Amino acid sequence: MATLLHIDSAVLPGEASSSRSVTAAFRRTWQEQHPHGTVIYRDLAADPVPHITADAWSAGWTDPSERTPEQSAAFAARERLIEELERADAVLIGAPMYNFGIPSTLKAWLDSVLLLGRTAGEASSTQGTPAVVVASRGGSYAPGTPREGYDFVQNYLTAVLANTLSLNLEFIVPELTMAPRNPAMTPLIPIYEASRERAFADAVTRAKELAELFAA
Repeated sequence: MATLLHIDSAVLPGEASSSRSVTAAFRRTWQEQHPHGTVIYRDLAADPVPHITADAWSAGWTDPSERTPEQSAAFAARERLIEELERADAVLIGAPMYNFGIPSTLKAWLDSVLLLGRTAGEASSTQGTPAVVVASRGGSYAPGTPREGYDFVQNYLTAVLANTLSLNLEFIVPELTMAPRNPAMTPLIPIYEASRERAFADAVTRAKELAELFAA
């Protein structure tokens, strides 16, 4: 049976978070379509992984027999995260935009799972794994908008997830999520609502497609 690795990183809980709401819709659909599959869930806001240390980093290129006790202990935490990623048949990530980039907790997870010669590189152990990223944002950074070029979420995650980990990457982008809360954005609420509906529809559609693929 297929395994879904589901990662959330938004600081807001539940439906207060746009990215969590959409990843939850994806996961519900996946489980409805693939009830005997496995879900590995990590909430990086509630249970953050350690930021990488010198011992955890240097252990990655040190022969296991030559690691210090500190390196071995630090790498064991990385190893668990890497193995979860390698076990996954599909990956789902909630990546809200904070200050034009990804949450630091998600960066910490990426720093742990990126290991040259294993997950990263030409012979990546995660090559071809489908990955869906829900990249929510409070405004819009689309071409022609005032803040075009300020989006450092999609380009960064493309470089890391697609170009380095060799995942088969797709984005779902709910935007203008601050419109209902910011009076200055009130005229943009219809665009936000359309974006939200499209994000939920895309999440359900893609979850069904992947569940059917692995159930076949």
